[in-house]
Amino acid sequence: MSEIAPPRTTDPRAFGRVAVLMGGTSAEREVSLDSGRNVLEALQSRGVDAHAVDGIPALVDALVHGKFDRVFNILHGNKGGGEDGVLQGLLEAFEVPYTGCGVLASALTMDKIRTKQVWLSAGLPTPRFVRLAPGADVRAAALELGLPVFVKPSSEGSSVGVARVTDEAGIEEAIRVAAAYSGEMLMEQMVVGDELTVGILGEVALPSIRIVPKGEWYDYNAKYIAEDTQYLCPGLDGAGEDAIRALALAAFRAAGCTGWGRVDVMRDRASGQLTLLEVNTAPGMTSHSLVPKAARELGIGFEDLCWRILEQTLPATGGEARA
Repeated sequence: MSEIAPPRTTDPRAFGRVAVLMGGTSAEREVSLDSGRNVLEALQSRGVDAHAVDGIPALVDALVHGKFDRVFNILHGNKGGGEDGVLQGLLEAFEVPYTGCGVLASALTMDKIRTKQVWLSAGLPTPRFVRLAPGADVRAAALELGLPVFVKPSSEGSSVGVARVTDEAGIEEAIRVAAAYSGEMLMEQMVVGDELTVGILGEVALPSIRIVPKGEWYDYNAKYIAEDTQYLCPGLDGAGEDAIRALALAAFRAAGCTGWGRVDVMRDRASGQLTLLEVNTAPGMTSHSLVPKAARELGIGFEDLCWRILEQTLPATGGEARA
């Protein structure tokens, strides 16, 4: 695996005035605010002239008046979040450098169904799935795909609006969840086994993390509230660890992703096969978040991680920064 390169600069003045974009109006607002406060404190502790900005409208007003030189995007989700390509297109128009993926990759990976279609076209493994259009027959789809399954919005994150269906009785809950969303739903065959995630920093896949929740599965509560979820890092050993990191990096690149992010993976308990679930292009930076945990395994503390992510907005050697 590639090694993490040393920091490109030690001078906080290289970044100019930085907007730490957080909050917003998506379903993940509270998690984003938590992430944003942590990032803001980390950057300020290193001398960066960083300031909190809550949501896209406030950012637009600031950019119109030329208040910021670059943006550390820690908005989560879509529809007022910063992971669906809308914010990225806005910043491209303003010619303001920003952290994370560009327009196309952000829009693609916010849509779990289209991401899976790209992976399949690239020969990368993902669990069997069905696209549920609004009003689709959830019961028929579940029985055709074969239980157990997960039903989730195609374009939400953080386990928002997820139904876990293990028997026919659970289909009613899936129908209720599907009815609460106006967009497409993803029905995905459940992989029984280990849930893992791999952070990406530049061209490097960080050590994997195996997630062991106290309950039956890794839901919103286990992610952000519970204190008894176990995180084992690295999640695998030897060749298995090499394989999952290589797969995650291939999945990240296939989706056109750059900068930093996180790829979620399942390992089948019986066969050991790895399958891809989704990409997160603006991962959480809370006390429970996974990319910081993985970075620490390589000796990269939280402040250094935030610095390195922000560094990705600086001009490349011999070229211009991507706005």
